[in-house]
Amino acid sequence: MVPGDATAIGTEIAKFDRLAARWWDPAGPMAPLHRMNPARMGWIIARLARRHGRDPAASAPLSGLSVLDVGCGAGLASEALARAGALVTGLDAAGEALAAARAHAAAGGLAIIYRDGTPEALVAGGGEPFDAVLALEVIEHVADRAAFCRHLAALVQPGGQVFLSTLNRTPRSFLLAKLGAEYLLRLLPIGTHDWRMFVRPAELGAELREAGLRVADIAGLSMDPLTGRWRITRDVGVNYLVMARRG
Repeated sequence: MVPGDATAIGTEIAKFDRLAARWWDPAGPMAPLHRMNPARMGWIIARLARRHGRDPAASAPLSGLSVLDVGCGAGLASEALARAGALVTGLDAAGEALAAARAHAAAGGLAIIYRDGTPEALVAGGGEPFDAVLALEVIEHVADRAAFCRHLAALVQPGGQVFLSTLNRTPRSFLLAKLGAEYLLRLLPIGTHDWRMFVRPAELGAELREAGLRVADIAGLSMDPLTGRWRITRDVGVNYLVMARRG
């Protein structure tokens, strides 16, 4: 590693550790993630399955594929991947959230490996790269986005896929994802996000390219205000997903 490659922010880690006890409560502070998860994971699993010649509608379309979930929290995405048959490693620096993840996976009979740490530490420790790497709702909480992208690239094998989800830095995202979600509707705890750290798709694309990753797909993730259900759209003005490939 080179100086400046550290990506974790202590205050951000502590913020999510405080939510650990209610992470799996679908009506709790992580309710938006619970509602979002089926749409975002459906998009990811379908693309990962097709990349490996699998039928996304099969019972275990990711069987045998190794996937790293960076910033896994208490394991919402990790468990969806495991149920799709993937060999999942969840990585997070929030120890309380990881404890909740381990307990929930054990209760559900899921064999997920959860590791305490950061992507830069995992890179420094060596080991085999993964078939795919995820970083969902994470990059807007890191200290150095460019370094974070380099770590993700180092952790995926050549030809492998990297998936990210994040928030666009637009006036609309400030109104909806910051003021609306945190202050008006109280869908998220106040202070969950710093709008200044939201990431425009062009910025993220440039940082991924510099890290040796090629953006192959992008999609919006939008909530129906009447039903509260999330769906994949072409509107990337607030929430969006990116798929990139190494090499």
